[in-house]
Amino acid sequence: MIKYLGSKRTLIPRLVALICGLAPRSALDLFSGTSRVGHALKRAGLRVHANDHNAYAATLARCYVQADREALEADAGRLIAELNRLPPAAGYFTETFCERSRFFQPRNGARIDAIREAIAARGLAPELEAVLLVALMEAADRVDSTTGVQMAYLKQWAARAHNELELRLPELLPQAAAGKGSAHQLDALVAAAEIEADLAYLDPPYNQHKYLGNYHIWESLVLWDKPATYGVACKRVDCRERTSAFNSRVGAAAAMRALIAGVRARHLVVSFSDEGHIGRAEMEAMLGARGEVLVLAHDFKRYVGAQIGIFNPRGEKVGKVDHLRNTEYIYVVSDRESLARLRPITELAS
Repeated sequence: MIKYLGSKRTLIPRLVALICGLAPRSALDLFSGTSRVGHALKRAGLRVHANDHNAYAATLARCYVQADREALEADAGRLIAELNRLPPAAGYFTETFCERSRFFQPRNGARIDAIREAIAARGLAPELEAVLLVALMEAADRVDSTTGVQMAYLKQWAARAHNELELRLPELLPQAAAGKGSAHQLDALVAAAEIEADLAYLDPPYNQHKYLGNYHIWESLVLWDKPATYGVACKRVDCRERTSAFNSRVGAAAAMRALIAGVRARHLVVSFSDEGHIGRAEMEAMLGARGEVLVLAHDFKRYVGAQIGIFNPRGEKVGKVDHLRNTEYIYVVSDRESLARLRPITELAS
């Protein structure tokens, strides 16, 4: 899957063990991002409903949560082979992200343009189109020149940027034993009110950094609306307009409180960083209104940009990052009996 700030890749075994220990048949992933968690829960047999308000994330969910391998693998494989054979045809993507900025080598940009135009022209069913768009997104991610976010590109080309773009079939899963999943593109509070599940997994933005700004290229690639852009990174103009209360130090607590009160699930599992706008004590107090709260801590290395350091526009190192690791808290909210059944799992994980 694509490189992603806040990815739960290293946490997934622990999350899946905890969630499955609560024995739900269905789960709602309200801030699905790359759908790593939803994909893992589908693999574990749960019926998963994934939601994210960004179009690229909803597309990832449609591929990894909603689409089922038995229905799409043959057609998707055939179309991916056809798309890989297309000649390059430079257009909006090449001009914007290879010439006006330097996220990708122009030869790969021209191939992305050709493939994206071909997908748009086919008028495919939503699930099949999502699989092809994810294949293209992941292929582009393998040849980009960033530290993992699209706020800026590297001064010198990353080694992987010299590789040739190649589409591969995403890792589709068969339909889960508990039933077919679904993907949604709703505001989290709306999704919480409309979608019911046995368990809800909440992984909201925890600070001021917006995922749309960090991954604006994927949003433009999926929407293919060829928007006006601004700045050195050629961000979509709507990056300035689309906001979330979860990114606001002033609004985050109220938004989280409303979400906790409104979500329609018996069990809650929440991921939140110690770098976030809401501290551990405040989060525990909020969640305590829904039931007993179990808290687990997980040590994390910070994202690649923090490891590299702080540089000025001339490429000179001008500052030192104050810490290289942080703590991700997992809050599990349920009744006392259910949490007691998790004790062997938490002891094994600690």
